[in-house]
Amino acid sequence: MSAIHDAIEVGGDKPPATVKVWDPFVRVFHWSLAGLFLLAYATGDEIKNVHIAAGYSIAGLLTLRILWGIVGPRHARFRDFVRSPRAVLAYLRDVALLRAPRYLGHNPAGGAMVIALIVLLIGTCTTGIMMTTASFWGAKWVEEMHEAFANLTIGLVVVHVLGVLVASFEHRENLVKAMITGRKRPS
Repeated sequence: MSAIHDAIEVGGDKPPATVKVWDPFVRVFHWSLAGLFLLAYATGDEIKNVHIAAGYSIAGLLTLRILWGIVGPRHARFRDFVRSPRAVLAYLRDVALLRAPRYLGHNPAGGAMVIALIVLLIGTCTTGIMMTTASFWGAKWVEEMHEAFANLTIGLVVVHVLGVLVASFEHRENLVKAMITGRKRPS
């Protein structure tokens, strides 16, 4: 049998309406991270125990995501979506010109956003942990860095949401739904 015949016999004569892109870990990570960050940000000076628990949970999630970015499935791996700065800028230019190509996984700007968010959140977690140690207890500069990392993260989250909306509009697909279901149309 030919490859075409096998595909029609096994999968039918129509291509699938959607394909799996985001595995369950990536989806649970994404929404858990969003919720925990908002919880930590909202409870910062008010409910310290909740803030600290959310921060340590975020640190654990980041550790798992970095490992998953190395050994996870295709679209979860960093090598699948981390691009050079030149590629990111070229993609952003194409977005502005409404001619950006569609990607099944992260586009170059989305990949850069993943890395930027991970870096800022590592900075936030690191300075948060530092503030609980005897060496840095009460160090104003550490607290200021912690707040700066958290506020920069909020700024990136806003840019991230705007990017999702722009890409959803430009490519006529609901990326929020895709991050819930894990599925996107194949082309």
